[in-house]
Amino acid sequence: MFATFLIGLREGLEAALVVGILVAYLKRLGRRDVLPRLWAGVGAAVLLALVIGAVLTFGAYALTFQGQEIIGGTLSLVAVGMVTWMIFWMRKAGRTMKATLQGGVDRALEAGTVWALVLVGFVSVAREGVETTLLLWSMVQSFGDAPSAILGAALGLVVAVLAGWLLARGAVRLDLSRFFTWTGGFLVIIAAGVLAYAISDLQEAGVIPGPFTSAAPLDAAGAVLVGWSGLPFGWAFDVTSVIRPDSALAVLLQATVGFMPRMSWLQVIAWVLYLVVVGSLFVRGLRRPSPRAASSSSSPSIPGSASSAVPAAVESPAVRAASTTASPTPEGAS
Repeated sequence: MFATFLIGLREGLEAALVVGILVAYLKRLGRRDVLPRLWAGVGAAVLLALVIGAVLTFGAYALTFQGQEIIGGTLSLVAVGMVTWMIFWMRKAGRTMKATLQGGVDRALEAGTVWALVLVGFVSVAREGVETTLLLWSMVQSFGDAPSAILGAALGLVVAVLAGWLLARGAVRLDLSRFFTWTGGFLVIIAAGVLAYAISDLQEAGVIPGPFTSAAPLDAAGAVLVGWSGLPFGWAFDVTSVIRPDSALAVLLQATVGFMPRMSWLQVIAWVLYLVVVGSLFVRGLRRPSPRAASSSSSPSIPGSASSAVPAAVESPAVRAASTTASPTPEGAS
């Protein structure tokens, strides 16, 4: 529940910030008349995520066990890929996110069509919605406790919407850069666990060689070998006698670090490689600020300014609007 709560909070806050920026920009342009079109696009994106979740949940009952495992493993791999891309995209494109969204609105208004603005709202929210649906579905399949996982995600989304609304109104300030950094690191660990579970699904379906296929190394009694003798298609370890797979401890470990009481060698290798490669790239990006960030940090800042409290990447629209209004123009000075 805690893991899915953080996922819902992070993904929901991203979507809430995007919508807040778009709504605030349209209000500043004096185009409240086109807000219903924007909300139509946002609603369509939410509906798409719900439809995908319903298809994945209820459509699986019509499949064979092998079909369910293949679909589950494949979609888990897709979720891992989307989450990995999102982690690095947010860090790279975050500084230009507001300008990009506003440029999309400008182009939509110039086009003068209803569908152009609907598309801006749809595309801006659909990525987070579909990504969240795939990741949550994969985690529900992995944990086997759908009510708790869904409840955690729902609570996270509610808190995210509330936080986004407060940020847009300037009622609260949050160090979003630090927030996305910490949750990004947590998502790297979560994605590694989802990748390991995807490998398990594909091995059970016989798509990838493993303990459930004829490639598994066996002992004299016909049992799959465990440990170094089971490398590469046997079990890396088996502690089910100590930690029951359905116990609360097993679910907690799987939800936080991707640990399962029994894992194959391919699962462990995939988990370790993902953490080493993606984790090192993530940490390296934190230690190496971009040239733009370095130049902005060297420039003097005004104590107490709004920009010092909220990063430029996701600065609250209301804070940015207030700072713009507070700076006098020549006409205002006269």
